[in-house]
Amino acid sequence: MFQVRASGFQDLVYKNGQAGVTKASVTIIFDNTDKEHCPIGYEQHKEITITRQVVIGGKNKYMINGTNCLNKRVQDLFCSVQLNVNNPHFLIMQGRITKVLNMKPPEILSMIEEAAGTSMYEVKRMSTRSTIERKDIKMKELSSVELEEVNPHLRGGRVENHLRKTTPSSPDRDSNLDLPVLGDRAQHDSRVVKEEIAPKLEKMKTERQQVMEYNKIQRELDLLTRLYVAWRYVSAEETAEKAKIQVQQVHDKIAETRQKIVDGATEAEELNKLVQELQSKVDSEKGGILETLEKQLKEKEKLEAKALANQKNIKDTLSSEEKNKKQLAKSLKEDQEYKHWDNALPQILFTLRNRENNTTGTSPNELLLGRNFPRPGDWTAPG
Repeated sequence: MFQVRASGFQDLVYKNGQAGVTKASVTIIFDNTDKEHCPIGYEQHKEITITRQVVIGGKNKYMINGTNCLNKRVQDLFCSVQLNVNNPHFLIMQGRITKVLNMKPPEILSMIEEAAGTSMYEVKRMSTRSTIERKDIKMKELSSVELEEVNPHLRGGRVENHLRKTTPSSPDRDSNLDLPVLGDRAQHDSRVVKEEIAPKLEKMKTERQQVMEYNKIQRELDLLTRLYVAWRYVSAEETAEKAKIQVQQVHDKIAETRQKIVDGATEAEELNKLVQELQSKVDSEKGGILETLEKQLKEKEKLEAKALANQKNIKDTLSSEEKNKKQLAKSLKEDQEYKHWDNALPQILFTLRNRENNTTGTSPNELLLGRNFPRPGDWTAPG
């Protein structure tokens, strides 16, 4: 109770049972899926449930997976997985670090044994030794009773007569005893042996058999424990060997990959050099051809520009001729309508004199006067 802030276990129950609640319990659930480290005998359970229950007016209860059990069994279960709840060296609480650092070698050894779970067998061994010592004491007591009370009556010694007087016995004295006295004494001795000594001897034999059976079971348990530890050691060795092989394989793969990376880098560098050489070769071969093509392109561009200019002039001339054609067509139409062609002669002459001649390349007005006269459509109103 020194770890619980309560004066008694009944204080753990709500309002000490006055509110109708008569018990309090706490349950811890452990994951037991790892079969390699599970307690012996619980391999088929996926979870292990430990429950402690305090009842008002009753005794405490301990349960494992819902089954009532003794406190000793719960402690053995915890010790089998290196958890000694009574002396929890597996967990160093605050303020105990200095104490642990100042421990002497025997105390450190005890702490390591408790943390490793081997102290459980030491406790059982000491308990068994204590039981054997108690049985030995009882055996000595029974032997002394047998020597002091039974043997004197069977072999001679202190004999009581029918007057209840005790006299030392001797072979001669015993041979002269009366037969009735011997018969009564023999009946009394047999009754004492049957009623008092025989049950004690039988109980002693039973307890001795139990102790021998317990020692046998303990030896078998120690043997099985050693076999289990040896099996765990061999399994760990095999696992470590497999792990070494796997690690070596991984190292080999890493080395192979690194070598491939180095080879790939070398090959990439060689390819880059080859590409640069080919590029320089292509540039050198294309240099003269490109220069010639550029010159030809410039000449073509000049010819194209000149052709475009001529084309533009021709388009302008055609546009002007189209206008003249339309004007002439209009004039002819008017002449045909009115039949006064002679009235249109000045306009016709004016147009012909302003029109460019294909042979001379100029108009008659430009040859005679140096310029063309503006047409009526080209005039603009003054101001």
